[in-house]
Amino acid sequence: MAAVGWYHRDISQVVAEELLAKAGRDGSFLVRDSESVKGAYALCLLFQRHVYTYRILPDDEGLLSVQTIQGIQAKCFRTLPDLIGAYQHPNNGLVTPLLHPVHRPRPEEDSDGEDARGCGHTVPCPGAAPSSRTHIPQQLHQRLQEQVHSSPASDFMGFMAEYLTHHVQDLEALCHGHPQLRHLSTALATACRALHSEIDFTLAGLETLTRVFEAPVSPRSPAREQGFLSSDPDLELLLNKISTVNHLLSSLEKKVLKSLQETVARHNLALPSVAVAPLPAARPLAVQNFEVKLGKSQRAALTVDVESGTVTVTKRGSGSSEEVIPQDKILQLIKYQSVQSKVRLVCSRENQKSLSRDFIFPSARKREAFCQLLQLMKIQHSNLDEPEIISVYVGTWNMGSTPPPRSLASWLTSRGLGRTQDETTACIPHDIYVIGTQENSLGDREWVEFLCASLKTLMDIDYRVVALQCLWSIKMVVLVKPEHQRRISHVHTSSVKTGIANTLGNKGAVGVSFLFNGTSFGFVNCHLASGSEKTHRRNQNYSDILHSLALGDKRLAGFDLTLRFTHLFWFGDLNYRLDMDVQDILTHIVKKEFQTLLAVDQLNLEREKNKVFLRFSEGDISFPPTYRYERGTRDTYVWQKSKPTGMRINVPSWCDRILWKSHPETHVVCNSYGCTDDIVTSDHSPVFATFEVGVTSQFVPKEAPGSSPEALACIEWESIEVVLKTTSRSKCYIEFHSYCLEEMQRSGENTFQNCDIPGFLKLGWSSKHLPVLNPILPDLEYLGDQHLLLSIKGVESCESFGECCLALRSAIGSTAQQFETFLFHRGEETGSVRGWMRVRVPRGRCGTRERLYEWISFEEEDAEPAAEPPMCPKLPPQRLRSRPRSLPEPATGYTNPAYFIFEGVPNAWVAAPGEAPKKQAEGPAGGQRCRSPAGRRVPLASEEEPWCGRPRCGPPSPSRGRPLSPPRAGQHKRPKSAVLTRDTVRQGDCSLYVGTHLSQLEQLSPQCWGDRQELPLRQTHHALEPPPRPCRDVPRPLGKRGALGALDLEAQPPPPAGPQPARM
Repeated sequence: MAAVGWYHRDISQVVAEELLAKAGRDGSFLVRDSESVKGAYALCLLFQRHVYTYRILPDDEGLLSVQTIQGIQAKCFRTLPDLIGAYQHPNNGLVTPLLHPVHRPRPEEDSDGEDARGCGHTVPCPGAAPSSRTHIPQQLHQRLQEQVHSSPASDFMGFMAEYLTHHVQDLEALCHGHPQLRHLSTALATACRALHSEIDFTLAGLETLTRVFEAPVSPRSPAREQGFLSSDPDLELLLNKISTVNHLLSSLEKKVLKSLQETVARHNLALPSVAVAPLPAARPLAVQNFEVKLGKSQRAALTVDVESGTVTVTKRGSGSSEEVIPQDKILQLIKYQSVQSKVRLVCSRENQKSLSRDFIFPSARKREAFCQLLQLMKIQHSNLDEPEIISVYVGTWNMGSTPPPRSLASWLTSRGLGRTQDETTACIPHDIYVIGTQENSLGDREWVEFLCASLKTLMDIDYRVVALQCLWSIKMVVLVKPEHQRRISHVHTSSVKTGIANTLGNKGAVGVSFLFNGTSFGFVNCHLASGSEKTHRRNQNYSDILHSLALGDKRLAGFDLTLRFTHLFWFGDLNYRLDMDVQDILTHIVKKEFQTLLAVDQLNLEREKNKVFLRFSEGDISFPPTYRYERGTRDTYVWQKSKPTGMRINVPSWCDRILWKSHPETHVVCNSYGCTDDIVTSDHSPVFATFEVGVTSQFVPKEAPGSSPEALACIEWESIEVVLKTTSRSKCYIEFHSYCLEEMQRSGENTFQNCDIPGFLKLGWSSKHLPVLNPILPDLEYLGDQHLLLSIKGVESCESFGECCLALRSAIGSTAQQFETFLFHRGEETGSVRGWMRVRVPRGRCGTRERLYEWISFEEEDAEPAAEPPMCPKLPPQRLRSRPRSLPEPATGYTNPAYFIFEGVPNAWVAAPGEAPKKQAEGPAGGQRCRSPAGRRVPLASEEEPWCGRPRCGPPSPSRGRPLSPPRAGQHKRPKSAVLTRDTVRQGDCSLYVGTHLSQLEQLSPQCWGDRQELPLRQTHHALEPPPRPCRDVPRPLGKRGALGALDLEAQPPPPAGPQPARM
């Protein structure tokens, strides 16, 4: 058989379990590709509501066999269908025979009416002999893609791919002795019809230029002239024209050179030597002035001179005074949250206490410009060898297959609509420019030169090209300042096709990753499937890109792409639309009621349902939809488009987006997010976003290695608990990866296991089964910037159930801190993890310093500066979190909801229907929360002496402002109605199931809680209090090893006699 329905290629384990759960019958099975062994397969079998996974391995001769436990003879088969057919009979060692194949869901059609995955719902089966007629087109498609390295027009390549699919007619004609290939000639002539007019236009220009430098002799004969005017798309005529163009281009340069040399000789002209002018220095920033108010009525002028490093305050009115503040005297800059235009400047004075002054700017944009200039001033005068903060520009534009305008100034300087740069800071050059385009018809070199010339004109800087990655008309260019070029290393590029049959690059993504000193960056530019009704297809495109894009450190290839980088930026024409009638959309756009439209934005809705972009952030959208405009203007949306299949409706939508995801406890602030309003060549408006990003450099310890007895830092674990969304019963272990470790570390098998709740598996590790990790450097300043990547893997399958990232900064100290965060795998939320950990630093290595980005903080309006700030400020109150959400809002922490299912929620707490739920705080964008235990134990003297805890309260600061990223920076405000009533909970949707189960908790009035208000929070502590309490719920006697050799919690019916395949 050439194709089978039960082979699902590279679907994830989570998707396989969902498909089997929908089948619901014992003996349902499917086969997928193995995630741990290349070329191997995984046989997934449903029995008694649990999924058993068997690994199918090839041997040296290519024979396939189900992996068995040690000592059992394996049965070998030549093809995968032969193996499946053999195990459909009983008494073969599986928990149940293979009875009911689960077929791959039939894919949707793309926007052009063609199948998104190719032909039909079945896929070629590995090991089966395909027929020649179906195999040859596949080979030709593959060869076509291997030869495409430039960017041909997607329409032409799609036409050629269509011919390859249906070329059998020419093949049959050739078999009958007719080698003319009439169908190919017709296809080429039709595809090249537009080329005739282009060549005629080019020929006319070349001949005109040629006549200038020679006698007026036309290279074309009268007969050929008549032929060129013909509209007959003949291939021979086209070849003649191309030959003429080739002749003119090759001879034109020689003729011009000869003519110029004759002119020089005739007039006795001397050719002066060409002196290479030195590159101009960076353009100095002009002195900027701001009109502000001091107090309620006093007016003043602030003058910022970045080059000299001073801020001058000049009061208006009679007897005006002037005060000059050097940059080294500015201690802190505090932004007010309640008044967006207000800022506090804290300065030091000799022999006096610090002085605080409040300034009110005309607008929030002016305040941001003032803060950016002061930040830039601090950076320029910091005398640091390596930067601690850089600015990153990200732009995306669907160019609509038309050339760009002569100037891209508004796009590259973040001016237009939305949250834009003030004119005082718009021309400050960014350190990194990342520019992504779709439907870009320009050549690669031409586009790069155009961008570099544009930035040269605007910034007077010759930017260096870090990377250029293209997939047909999808392009991404990364440019950096010349002084940063040496700081860039480990550049990787990749691309993924998601077009027709996942073989054409008219849709897909390109990616670039690199290290900037010690900080890893990833950038993805994509063009997803179009059409309002193709939401599921776009989600699948995102999943395919996430799984297939090969970026970053190869040692982290097993981790989710979103966890491999300190900062990951994802942008492009995502093509998500608005689910609303077009006339209602236009009405809301006129009234600038964008929040109403964002409530029905497909991307927001899918993120709310945890379908795509889990835990990503997006800036606030305050600009109109960027698609679909009438070309030549930004005043009119064109929402009707004629297609061969009929009239198509394209409602105005925010198709072009920029999102990002960063490791927890890192610094990233979105300073602008908007679109241009003066670039009108395409039906899309260019979109831009700028970011302030904290970076790390190669750490140099103050003490040279070997100068004194080396004291090691250590990362200790007291316990870890994991909740997985799976129907598997596999034993698991944990892998620990980090750049601060010499090599990957691994835990022992889990010591606790519980699967009483259908669809969930709870695992636990005690401290004895968790490794003590020793970082390569013990310094506090170094460890504060490090992260750990954890991967939960099955013991026998070695496949990951989920991964997460933990920051070490919050765990530094002598007392264990609790952490809890989510697990991800292949873009899906697969569970959660929590535990207790501490990072112990030797006492002599506790030195640290304030980072440049930490001197800007945020404070509420009513917060007044304290004369003597408390040495140990109170922790913010802990709040319960309603459910995991992909559109986070600022908060102090969250409690992982998955544990309520296991630990119980009294029904008496459920409020009556109709009560309004109280708004709950959301978790941090990073997704990790650390907290100290409710009752801290006092460390022993022997334990405290050689170690030092992380300083919880640093030197007295002049204000109570918190040196954190702004709560709304990097956060997308969730539209109040972003989840519609029509959204229903699907079977197997962990996040929505938990959220529905817990949303009733939010409806409780404070009177109903009484003294039990803190009980749910305490319930999440008891299982993890150090040291972990022995579990009295002893697992039942283990059953026999099932099909994969893993241990089952419940005794299963004894399998039939025969070979026992090893279970994953």
